[in-house]
Order: sequence, then structure tokens, then C-alpha cells
Amino acid sequence: MTHATIDPTFYRSAAEAGAAPVEQLAYVVAFDRAGEQHDALTVIDVDPASATYGRLVGWSDVTGLGDELHHFGWNACSSALMHEGHDMAGLERRYLIVPGLRSSRLYIFDTHPDPSTPVLVKTVEAAELSEKAGYSRPHTMHCGPNGVFMTCLGGAAGDDDGPGGIALLDHDTFDVLRAWETARGPQHFHYDAWWHLNQNVLISSEWGSPSMIENGVVPELLLSNAYGHALHFWDLATGEHRQRVEFGDQHQMVLEVRPSHDPNATWGFVGVVISTEDLSGSIWRWYRDDQDGEGEEWKAEKVITIPAEPADPDDLPPALKPFGAVPPLITDIDLSVDDRFLYVSCWGTGELKQYDVGDPANPVEVGSVRLGGIVGRAAHPAAPDLPLAGGPQMVEVSRDGKRVYFTNSLYGAWDDQFYPDGVGAWMAKLDVGENGGLSIDERFFPHGEDFRGLRPHQVRLQGGDASSDSYCFR
Repeated sequence: MTHATIDPTFYRSAAEAGAAPVEQLAYVVAFDRAGEQHDALTVIDVDPASATYGRLVGWSDVTGLGDELHHFGWNACSSALMHEGHDMAGLERRYLIVPGLRSSRLYIFDTHPDPSTPVLVKTVEAAELSEKAGYSRPHTMHCGPNGVFMTCLGGAAGDDDGPGGIALLDHDTFDVLRAWETARGPQHFHYDAWWHLNQNVLISSEWGSPSMIENGVVPELLLSNAYGHALHFWDLATGEHRQRVEFGDQHQMVLEVRPSHDPNATWGFVGVVISTEDLSGSIWRWYRDDQDGEGEEWKAEKVITIPAEPADPDDLPPALKPFGAVPPLITDIDLSVDDRFLYVSCWGTGELKQYDVGDPANPVEVGSVRLGGIVGRAAHPAAPDLPLAGGPQMVEVSRDGKRVYFTNSLYGAWDDQFYPDGVGAWMAKLDVGENGGLSIDERFFPHGEDFRGLRPHQVRLQGGDASSDSYCFR
């Protein structure tokens, strides 16, 4: 197979991805908290030269009710080049696989021939996920070299709180193949998983089982340090667990994993939602300690601490009144494709922070914006008289690193717990300075009834983005 026949959005390196044509569309899932309307895959025009810039130009309903569409992604991406030459015939970045976190259904949308009008072409029912992989509550997915890796929070039907794990899907037929793990080791809770392809290492993280999260944070469980607080390392080829790295019981909810995009690197970042010691959030760097020359030991260190902010208890939701403070609640992070900047969503305080991570062991804050927040309710420049609820949550970075997009809803029950007077619905875009720094794009502010009563969650960018692809070549 010649290079000319390969999907042009399969990038051989991070540099090639950054130099590719910029995105014209953003795909955003949105859900109905009440389960009375159909959730939807929406399409937003992100071309500044377009007459419909910043507006919804496509809308595709799913068929079920109460799915709570959450994290989603492409059927195939640049990681397919790991197997270039023998199993790529006809493979392309074409289909979006959209899981329902509450229903355990998977919806498959075809973005061809009209990218602004995705068409629902297949539904994988919860029973297939349960019977073939032994899992439920699909949460996060990544396209791998020869399949789709779908992390799941729950066990098989009837054992929802049984160990979560990774279901492997065929990236052509979307059939559920099996559980990916062959020797699962000690991991019980699950959340995210990604990898260092050239190192044959998968990294996975921990949140909690479905009963611990689906009705909001359970204060008794949080204060007893019962949520996930470790990182796991696996043999990517065999599915065997290799190592567990403990963060300490107080560091609750180890969520998004963001490996370096450099295929030869052996480091990455993971976000921790909250410390039960002081309500701070934190970012940890994992790295391989190969001082012994064998390169087998993985370690992690805290490299960023973001403190809670004092607040009048009268301004706080019931869950936070006893503490008199707003925790940052680090709910998402994203690493730019060139590995230069790390973005951290502080959903509680309404802040998006930008760090220069040229030295991954010593991040330096270089930018910040505030929108929303439990107490601040900072408004968008496009609507200065509209206090915003929610805050920067799911964050996505363009391949060239010049644009950052984010939405405001976390998870239905958590939205209601921390923003009991309503979380609203909005999306924002930031422009990135050449040497760091962030500015809000005043022309881009889909919000309110633009989303027809639904809450927007994750963003995917046409042609790929910072959290879609892993690269095989320098």
C-alpha cells in the first residue's frame, strides 16, 4: 500500500498533524438530563471566514432516551500507521463512535459524504457490550492500531459495580470483540486509558464504580477516600497488567491521562479532581525511571497543585457549605500536539489554566481565563450581562495548538449537585498566543437555546485534535 492511498488525516508525526489544514467543523455531543428528549451529535461551524461561524450547522438525534452521551471519538486515526501496509485497506477517519454513559448503548455516526450532517448507521446495544466484553457504562474511547479501545466503568449486566475495564471493538464493523485485558491485576475502578505506542505501554486511571458516581459525589465515600487514587501500567500487546502506582488515599479521582505525543517519550500527565486534605486539585507527571538500565519501573510525581478558593458558605451549594471554600475540581486536561502547553479545566472555580510544560517536571503557568464558576459566574464578553453557571470542562485543542475549545457540563448528576440552580449550556473558544497566553474569542459563543435544551459535553474536531491521535513517527 502506498502512502498516497492512506487517509490524509492519518498523520505520521505530531509535526505533520500541526501543519495539516485546520478544522472547519467541531462535533459536540449534547444530552438531555431529564431523558425526555433524544440526545444528539451536533455540528458547529468553526471557520472564522464563514457566515455561520460559531453557530450550529448540523444536528443528528440518537434513537434512545436517557443515554447521556459523554465521551466519543473516531473509529480510526493516526495510530493505524503503526500497522501500515497490511491491514489498512479502506480504513479512514470517517465514523464517530458515541457511547451512552447511562444506557451503555453505542451509536455509530457516518460523517461522509457531508461532514456537517452525520448519519446514524448502527447502534450497538448494551447487551452486546455486556455479553461479549463483560462490561457496561462505556466512558472513554481511543482508536488504536488495530481496534477501538473503549473504557467502561461497570461490569457485566447484573454486576454493574463489578470491575470496570476496556472493551475492544472492531474499527471497521464496530462489533464488540472481547475484553481487552488478559491478566487484569488489581485494577477495579476505571476511567481513562491511553498509551505510549512505541513503548508498548497502556496507561489507565480510576474514578469509581457506577453507583459511586451516577447520582453525584457521595460525601461519605469521598471523605473516607473510597474513590480511585492510582494509575496503572499495562503491556499494550498482551493486555497484561504490569504495575500499579499509588498516589495516596487523599488524592481522589484520578481521571484524564494525556501521554506525550512524541512517540519516543515516556512521560505524560494525569489530573486528580480533589484532595480530601485541603480540597486542592493536582496534576501528576508519570515517567519511566530507567536509572537501573532496565527501564521497567514507572513512577509518578505531583507537579501542579491548584488550591481551593475561600468563599462565603451562603454562596455555596449544600455539598460545599461545611467547607467554606470552592475546590477547583479538575475535571479535564489536554496536552497540545507539540507537547508545549498543558490545559487544565477547573470546573468548580470556572478557570481554564495554561501551563508551559517544555520541562514536564516543572510546569509554569502562562495563561488563564475565567468563565462561569460556582461562585464567580463570570460572563462571556459576547453576553456581559449573562452570569454563567458551569465552567470550563471538556477541553479540546486544535492540532496546530492555536485554538482551544471547551464546554460547560460535566455529568448530569454532578451538574445538579454543584450548580443546583441550573448549569445552563454553553461553549467557548480561546485563541492562544505564540508564547502562551489566552484570549476569549468574542465571536464564538453557542449557548442557551442554541442547544435546544440539551447540555453540551465533549468536543471532537474535524480531521483530529490533541486528544484523538497518537503518533508512530518523529
